[in-house]
Amino acid sequence: MSNSGRDKILPLAGVRVLELGSLIAGPYASALLAQFGAEVIKVEPPGVGDPLRKWRKLHEGTSLWWYTQSRNKKSVTLDLKAPEGREVIQRLAKEVDIVIENFRPGTLEKWGIGWQQLSELNSKLIMVRISGYGQTGPLAQRPGFAAIAECMGGLRHTSGFPDRPPVRVGVSLGDTLASLYGTIGALLAMHHLKVNGGTGQFIDVALYESVFAIMESLIPEFSVQGHVRERSGASLPGISPSNTYLCGDGNYVIIAGNGDAIFRRLMTAIGRQDLADDPALAYNDGRVKNNEALDVAISAWTREHPLDDVLRILEEAEVPSGRIYTAADILSDSHYGARSMIEEHSLPDGVPVHLPGIVPKLSATPGATKWLGPSLGEHTDEVLGKLGFSGNDIARLRTQGVV
Repeated sequence: MSNSGRDKILPLAGVRVLELGSLIAGPYASALLAQFGAEVIKVEPPGVGDPLRKWRKLHEGTSLWWYTQSRNKKSVTLDLKAPEGREVIQRLAKEVDIVIENFRPGTLEKWGIGWQQLSELNSKLIMVRISGYGQTGPLAQRPGFAAIAECMGGLRHTSGFPDRPPVRVGVSLGDTLASLYGTIGALLAMHHLKVNGGTGQFIDVALYESVFAIMESLIPEFSVQGHVRERSGASLPGISPSNTYLCGDGNYVIIAGNGDAIFRRLMTAIGRQDLADDPALAYNDGRVKNNEALDVAISAWTREHPLDDVLRILEEAEVPSGRIYTAADILSDSHYGARSMIEEHSLPDGVPVHLPGIVPKLSATPGATKWLGPSLGEHTDEVLGKLGFSGNDIARLRTQGVV
């Protein structure tokens, strides 16, 4: 395994997190905390574990995704429907700083381990609650998934080409955004508790609101001008020129020439000094009015050159541009390597595996991968033992199917 940062004191060392939930939104939030030193105790159902263990590509029966998202976590098996399992949660709640959960609202309350019950056991507790529609409101009880949240949040309507159905990006963006907001909320609450004292609080994160929050000027444009932003393919509406262009070798290039000075350099580089010097195109609002003509001019140039030549010429002109990376491109890219964004590890059977590096990069206390996603229940005995359960107690719970 890569040793970068593994032996350093991490910024969240000493913080204890209890993860209740599965799949993406809740677990990814705790994954971010685990990467920066928090002790994350992940609770999974006995026998089957988190469904993510079986999602997408499997190696020897375990998802490759699992190994990266669950790095640095401790796996404990508990049946939360059993009274004995809920008792363990109550005891853990007294010992941890943060609980992260992504059950449907009301589920934990039904089991007696909701916010009210756990905060009475630990007044300093912080709970991150991630759900499709939030803990309140008329839709709160509906099951929520990222795909639906991306639609309700406004993202899908603006994604794709205008003559085709809305499309999704190739990852669960709604879940990941909710995870990021949940992590930010937990850190804000921790800071508040440290600086101002008092009691803990819960953070209510809705998937659809996490998507809605990144939709830029979508609402004020409609509110003031009645404008409904529509799908625009690979271009960026209202910002010109910025698009994807076909090159002479059949590859595509992304060109963002929308800064005023950048636009002039771009036009000079493609041999269109007339456009570079046109006062009507000096500023973005003028270029937007002539966006179609600009795209035609840029496309005519890119179609005459292979991608590598296009990138070389634009780099010399200091015009932001780039190829569309595949996984293979990423693994072989020197900049990724120089930034330690590709980590080399080994799976349990010794097979080499590359994982994404940790973001963001802290200069003094960077995050680190200490171990890959654990086997199911790997840390059950350790965690319960620290809570005061004897070996016989744990054996009894295992016999009963509680762990």
